[in-house]
Amino acid sequence: MLDVLNKINAFLWGTPSLVLLFGTGLFLTIMLKGLQFKKLFYAFKLAFTKESNTDSSDSEGDISNFKTLMTALSATIGNGNIAGVATALTIGGPGAIFWMWIVGLLGMATKYAEALLAMKYRVKNKNGEYSGGPMYYVEKGLGSKWKWLAVAFALFGAFAALGIGNSVQSNTIADVMTTSFSINNWMTGIVLAVLTALIIFGGIQRISTVASFFVPIMAFLYIGGSLLIIGLNYDMIIPAFKLIFHYAFNPVSAAGGFAGIVISEAIRSGVSRGIFSNEAGLGTAALIAGNAKTDHPVKQALVAMTGTFIVTLIVCTMTGLVLIITGFWDPSGGAISGIQHSANLDGGALTSAAFGHALGVAGEYIVAFSVIFFGFSTIVGWYMYGEKCFEYLTGYRYIVSYRLIYVAATGMGAVANLELVWAFADMSNALMMIPNLIALLLLYKVIVKETNHYFNDYLPLQMKAYSKRKAS
Repeated sequence: MLDVLNKINAFLWGTPSLVLLFGTGLFLTIMLKGLQFKKLFYAFKLAFTKESNTDSSDSEGDISNFKTLMTALSATIGNGNIAGVATALTIGGPGAIFWMWIVGLLGMATKYAEALLAMKYRVKNKNGEYSGGPMYYVEKGLGSKWKWLAVAFALFGAFAALGIGNSVQSNTIADVMTTSFSINNWMTGIVLAVLTALIIFGGIQRISTVASFFVPIMAFLYIGGSLLIIGLNYDMIIPAFKLIFHYAFNPVSAAGGFAGIVISEAIRSGVSRGIFSNEAGLGTAALIAGNAKTDHPVKQALVAMTGTFIVTLIVCTMTGLVLIITGFWDPSGGAISGIQHSANLDGGALTSAAFGHALGVAGEYIVAFSVIFFGFSTIVGWYMYGEKCFEYLTGYRYIVSYRLIYVAATGMGAVANLELVWAFADMSNALMMIPNLIALLLLYKVIVKETNHYFNDYLPLQMKAYSKRKAS
C-alpha cells in the first residue's frame, strides 16, 4: 500500500500541481497588489484587538475573529511544524525551508481569498450556526453546474480530516510519548480518543474555547524553547541561513552514509510539507472562517491571512533553524556543528533529539509537550473541518456517526505505520487542494471586487462614523 500511495503522490505532487499551487498564489498576489505584504500589520491589529473603531453592532456569526483565528491555528499549528519540518529537512535538505517560505508568502494571498469567499457565500444550518467553505463558494459562486467540484472537495475534506488532521497527529504524539515517556502507543491512542470525544461532542463553542486557551500557551512554549536554542548558538544563525539559501538551488552532496539530495527533492518536500504545515490552498481556513462574527468578509480574510504568516514564517522557521544549527537534519553529521547522531530517528523524535542535545532533558520535554498540545489541538480543530464537509454531503442528521468515526480514527492512528500515515496525508492534501485552487482562480474577480469595496468604500465610512461617535 505504501508503494501505491507513493506513486499516487508522485503524480499528484508533480509539476502540474506545483504550477497550479505557485501560480494561484502568485496570480492572487498580483491581482490583490501584494495585499499580504501591505496590510499585514493591519491584519494583526484586527486579529488581536477589539476593533472598536470599525465594528458594526449588527455583525453576524458564531465566534469572534480571535476565536476563529485560534481555532484555525489549533488545526494548523500541529505536528507538521515539528515532525513535518524534520521530515522535509531529512528528505529535501536545508533548501526545503526556503521553499516553505515561498509557499507561505504566496499562500497568505491564497488563504486570504479562501476566507473572503467563505464569508461571502456562507449559509446557516438547521441549528442556527453558520457553515462556509469551498463547497459553498463553488456551488453558490460558480453555479449549480460546478456542484460536482463542490462535492469532490467535501468528500476529500471529510476523508482527509481522518488522516492529515487526525491519524497523522495521534501517530506523532504516540511516537514521541514512546520515545520520551516509554508509554505504549495503544495506551496513548485510548487516552487521545477519549479526550477527543469529550471535546468534539461539545460543538464549535467548546472547540473554539479550548483552542483559544491552548494555542497561545503551546506556541509560547515551543517558540520560546526554539529561541533559547538559537540564542545560545547565535554564531550559527548566519551559517544556517546560508545553508538554506545555498541548498535551495544546489544539490546536497553525498557524504558517509548520506545519499545526498537533488534540488527537485528540496522543492517537492518543501512545498508538500509547507502546505501540510500552513494549509494554504487546501481550503481548510475557509471551513472555519465562515463562522466568524464580523461585519465584512475582508476583515475575517485578513485575520485568516495572519495564520499562514505565524505558522510558516515563524513556527516552521524556528524548527528548521534548530535542526540545522544542531546538525540533526543530516544523518552523516551536521553541516555546521558536526554532531553525529542515529540515522534511525525521524519526524518528531528527530526534533526532540535536537532539542535534547541543546537543552538537555528540558529540551526533550519541551518538544514532547509541544507535540502533545500541538497534535491534540490539531485533532480537535480539524474535526470542525471534517464536520463541515460531512454536513455538506449528508446534512446534520448523521453528524454523530462522523464523530464516532473520527474518535475511532484518533485511536487507530496512534498504532499505524508512520510512513503509511504520512503518505496518506500527502495524498489527502493534494486531493483537497486541486478543486479549491480551481475555484479560487475562477472566482478571482469576486475576491478583487470585495477587497476594493472594503478599502475604498466601507472602511472609510466606518472610520468617519467612529470619529463622529467619539466626538459626540
